[in-house]
Amino acid sequence: MTATWRKRAACRGIDVEVFYPDPDDDADAEPAKAVCEVCPVRQACLEHALANREREGVWGGATERERRRIVRQRRKSA
Repeated sequence: MTATWRKRAACRGIDVEVFYPDPDDDADAEPAKAVCEVCPVRQACLEHALANREREGVWGGATERERRRIVRQRRKSA
């Protein structure tokens, strides 16, 4: 089942490879993050990635490393 927010995502139609940069090169993620920055469903995308523990790629403007950090911070706050 495709989430309805995906239909409004700024990344629709963009080569998916952009969103799977080299995980060891933070600068490589910048093109994907630029798309996410103007996306109307950025937060929904990020929450999807966090809830589903997406291991790769840029989701909601966050790399996998950044999402791990978010999860740790949320656990500390809970």
